[in-house]
Amino acid sequence: MGADLAIELEEHVNGNGRHGALVDALSHVESDEAKDEVEAVDEAGLGAVIESMLLASGAPVPLARLVDALEGPDRREVAAALRALGASYEREGRGLRLVYVAGGYQLRSAPEHARWVRRLLGGRPPRLSRPLLETLAIVAYRQPCTRPEIEAIRGVDADAVLASLVERRLIRILGRKDAPGRPILYGTTKDFLEVFDLPDVQALPPLGELGDGAEALVARAEAAAGTSGVSDATAAPADDPPPDPGRDD
Repeated sequence: MGADLAIELEEHVNGNGRHGALVDALSHVESDEAKDEVEAVDEAGLGAVIESMLLASGAPVPLARLVDALEGPDRREVAAALRALGASYEREGRGLRLVYVAGGYQLRSAPEHARWVRRLLGGRPPRLSRPLLETLAIVAYRQPCTRPEIEAIRGVDADAVLASLVERRLIRILGRKDAPGRPILYGTTKDFLEVFDLPDVQALPPLGELGDGAEALVARAEAAAGTSGVSDATAAPADDPPPDPGRDD
């Protein structure tokens, strides 16, 4: 609010032309607002601020985004605060866990509290059928891939299954393959990483170790069902510490 407007307002209210008190009050307000804008987060309160940010977000937040939003602490300081926050949840037996999933950090309910969370939310989250899991496994391990390639592996039509996976936001359309007919290319999404508790697609178990990709996803889906208080994804095992916050991808 400008000084001229303050003068006019004071004169209108009091009718005596005295405006010093109001101008001073408005100046203090403007000064406080400016102070709030530039106030830095102190080291002691950094963990609490990050905790609030992650809780408000719900979705995984990359390290780089946290650093940008905090406007002060550098990557090393934010990473250290994340490590301390995750360790405090474990040490104090809190009901939250800090996990690194889908390229970011997220607060989730402790897995040992899953049955109570499920009662509150009204049962277990929807399960994926066998055809959905098999198709999802093919996309996950062979992405980007096309419907004809998926159908060649499964031996059945995949049109309806792919549509269902897209609707569930587990896979997405990446573009079209430079081949006759320009078939659609499919790949997994960040929601897929969250549901199956993966930091990125490179963390998928090697097929050589597990044999059947669908079986691997079945095992993860069984472990994931109903253990998160913020999404349908699973929380990390209690004895699995948060990954190194030095990542920001």
